[in-house]
Amino acid sequence: MKKRRLLKVLGGLLGLAALAGPASAQEVMLRVHWATPEQAPIARFGLQEWAKKVETQSAGRIKIQSFYSMSLGGTPAQLFDQVRDGQVDISATVLGYTPGRFTRTEVFELPFMTLAGEGAAQKTSRALWEYTAKNAMDELKEVRLLAIFSAGPGLVHSREAITKMEDMRGKKIRGGSRIVNNMLSKLGASPVGMPFTSIPEGLSKGVLDATLSPWELVPPLRLQDLVKNHTDFVGGRSLYNGVNAMFMNKASYDKLPADLKKVIDDNTGLETSALFGSAMDTGDKGGRGLTEKAGNRLIHLDAAETQRWMKATESVEKEWIVDVAKKGIDGKKLVDDARALIEKHAK
Repeated sequence: MKKRRLLKVLGGLLGLAALAGPASAQEVMLRVHWATPEQAPIARFGLQEWAKKVETQSAGRIKIQSFYSMSLGGTPAQLFDQVRDGQVDISATVLGYTPGRFTRTEVFELPFMTLAGEGAAQKTSRALWEYTAKNAMDELKEVRLLAIFSAGPGLVHSREAITKMEDMRGKKIRGGSRIVNNMLSKLGASPVGMPFTSIPEGLSKGVLDATLSPWELVPPLRLQDLVKNHTDFVGGRSLYNGVNAMFMNKASYDKLPADLKKVIDDNTGLETSALFGSAMDTGDKGGRGLTEKAGNRLIHLDAAETQRWMKATESVEKEWIVDVAKKGIDGKKLVDDARALIEKHAK
């Protein structure tokens, strides 16, 4: 009798354990703070696709809660520190928003360094991940890097037509980083510092004559309505570019169980960087399409004029190499590494 009673109790306990097993598997909510609106290409085709993969591969045990348009406060330049300090779990930002902090990745901002043309952001993003893994991880050691990716080719969006280099003289133009602002100065323009969210007001009030950005930012900034001219270049290289990084709080990652760490690991690295680069490429197509639909003027500078701009801005690279040498960094080697990797992934 006692034996039967004991077996019954044990059976009941085992049944409860079986029922409790799936429910007791650890579930995690990761909070993501994002600078752009939910509808922006980097959010729609980048973050949301990444989140879907993570949630699916974790069988729903990882939930991604996204907060868009800086709704949790702060500025895009502060997102890195928000993740580092554990205010949020994951975010992304343009590294150039904090001048001098991420020195080694600035090489991808240099004039006519990165790719232009079909799939340029995806290809450059692959090169950027390889370059960073080799040369720049130490600058990002305060967080766990998930992806590092390129925007599409940068071009000039202007109220008055820019058909030659002389048209840049005296123009008040928003650049976005210290490297890009130096380039603008070499071209005779007057760089204006402001967050990208302030560009529409700057253009509408005449504080800006033009702005530099990829096509991808046309819709959220309403550039198709605020300017009527868009100038790009031939030769397969971009006037400039910006480096974006997506990262995770180290403690948030460390406390995950091993199987959920693997889900994050499987969605980190070169292919994840390429995913976000591809999102930028998709955004570029949509942005350019809007300007064409609006009847705006698309100006393509020919090879001779493009060469003039390249010649005028080549000192930016030389000055950068001298500048980073003061920090003990071999800038020439970094430039050579970047160019070799960009060529590798251009094919």
